[in-house]
Order: sequence, then structure tokens, then C-alpha cells
Amino acid sequence: MASHDVPIGATQVSLAALNERSREIFRQIVESYLTTGEPVGSRNLSRILTTPLSPASVRNVMSDLEHLGLLWAPHTSAGRLPTELGLRFFVDALMQIGDLPEHDRSSIEAQVAAARNGQSLENVLTEASQMLSGLTRSAGIVLTAKNNVRLKHIEFVRLEPERALAVLVAEDGQVENRVLNVPAGLPASSLIEAANFLNARIRGKSLPELRTEIEKALEEGRAELDELTQKIISAGFASWSGGDGDDRKLIVRGQAHLLEDLKAAEDLERVRSLFDALEAQRGVIDLLGRAERADGVRIFIGSENKLFSLSGSSTIIAPYRDGAGRIIGVLGVIGPTRLNYARVIPMVDYTARMVTRLLQP
Repeated sequence: MASHDVPIGATQVSLAALNERSREIFRQIVESYLTTGEPVGSRNLSRILTTPLSPASVRNVMSDLEHLGLLWAPHTSAGRLPTELGLRFFVDALMQIGDLPEHDRSSIEAQVAAARNGQSLENVLTEASQMLSGLTRSAGIVLTAKNNVRLKHIEFVRLEPERALAVLVAEDGQVENRVLNVPAGLPASSLIEAANFLNARIRGKSLPELRTEIEKALEEGRAELDELTQKIISAGFASWSGGDGDDRKLIVRGQAHLLEDLKAAEDLERVRSLFDALEAQRGVIDLLGRAERADGVRIFIGSENKLFSLSGSSTIIAPYRDGAGRIIGVLGVIGPTRLNYARVIPMVDYTARMVTRLLQP
């Protein structure tokens, strides 16, 4: 289900490099860290291992794991914590990801379905972000493209001799106005003809879908339009298809969860750094956009992505699709590196699938 930016081969550690005893000790340390955030010492480990080992033997194994780059010691006399490499190894090679419990499935299905009742896609995505935030105690994030709305109607209104207003009405009731340049001396009949031509084909389509259909019709000579009308349509698509920073929208909910359970000043500094990154949305949008090029859940741990290297955060995201099966955005969570990965990964995956289901015709 999950695909990762850093494949296990890149860690230079293979599962075969660890014997059963090393795996159990490593697993106990990571699972304890994910639960408490605290280092684990050899004496405590020796008490909870299924195979009895002395604290000295445990220390030897911990030292070997540290040498492999999987563990580190915050202080010389302290226990061990997993490194980012260790967390990646755990997630990729050792963690068991089961099915989402039925009560979580029912909760996600009910909340996403309720959000869809008469609301716009953006409101549904906002609710999904809020829901993921609440379920995971992290910040919920959604990246969506503004031109993914399904259209219902379009009108052109002349503003100036060389400028016109395009009024786009979506099926969910959203209205968007965009100004476009038109040829000088354009007759009113060309604006009407362009609107009629588009409205005959527009219902239920997104702008990219409509553009593809119109371009195909023009190429095949099926569209009997005069040159001026074609120019209006071309100008409209050039304006609407954007490509600038304004054609992507980032929705973030539940940032306050990231302030919970802070144990030290460096924790606060880490969260402050993350807030700064979220505020400067451009980098976050670029990062999330990378997930649109792959199926399944994507997991970024700490400095695996430069954007969050200072904040030491983890990001778990999955794409959602439109009725034609195209990926049109991503959703997920951002939180501390000690996220409950085994629970959050299937939760993000299932939410993305529920949103995709809602977008089916």
C-alpha cells in the first residue's frame, strides 16, 4: 500500500543484517519511542524481552544497532532512541500495517459522506482535513487544484474593448470570475457564440477535460467557429489553465495538535519551524505535489524532505482521484516523527479512497 521516497536499499541496512534478537530489541526501542518519546535503557529492555538477556548483552546489541546508524544516545548514560534512518527501516521492514478497525472505517465513511451533503468539493476536503487531524492528533493537510471543479455554465461579459469577463458556474454552486484579453473590435455575437459552443459541452466536466475535448474538436474540424470566436476560447483556456502559484490550494487544519505533549524547548522550536513552513505554503505545495506522481501512500520522515529537515516532522499523504481516475490532489497529516505510523498510514489511505469514491459520477 505504501510507497516511500527512500527505498530500503538506500538505508544500507537490510533485514538480513539483524538477527532475531537484534530485531526484537530494535522493535521494542522504536515502539516505546513512538508511544512515549523517551529513550529506552538496557535494564528496562532486559525485563520485557521475550528471550531473557542480561542488561550487558542488551547493551552490546544496542551498540551494534547504533553502529548501523539505527539508534543514537541523547546522553552517554541514557538509553537509546531511533534515528530517522532507524524509523525509516522500521516503517519499511518491520512494521506490521493491518486493516483499519471497523469503527475507524465507519467514522471516516460517515464524516466524509456527511460533509458531501450539498457542499462544495473544497468544503468536503476541508472536513476531511479536520477529521484526519482529530483522529491522528496531528495537522491535517489537503492539496487540491482549483480547476478540478465540475462546471455547469459559462458566460462572457465585455468589460473594455480588449478585455472580457468570463463567469464560470460550477455544479456545486461556486462562481468564479476571470478576466481575459480579447481581440480589439470583437463583435458581441462572437462572445455569445463562444459561450454557446462551450455550454453545449461543459456540463459535468472540469476545465482540463473541457480543454481536451475542445482542442480535439478544433483539430478534427468538427467545430465550425469563426477565427475570432476561436481566439476567445483559446484566450479563456490560456487564462484558466493557470500554471501559476494560484492554481493550487493548500488546506491545513488542526495545527494546535502539534503543540500537545511538548517536552522541551527544542520541541517548541521544532514546532515553530514547522508552523513557519506551513505558513510559507509554496514549499509545502511543491512537496505534496510530488505525491501526485505515484500511487499509494507516501511517507516522508524528517530530513528525507528538505522542507521539514529543521522541524523533524513526518508527513503521510495519499492521492485522491476524480471520476475519470486521474489524481487531482493529495491529503494526509503532518506531525512529529513519532507518529503512530501503523495506525495513521491505513487511516490516510482509507480517507483518500473515500474522497475518491465521492468524486465518482
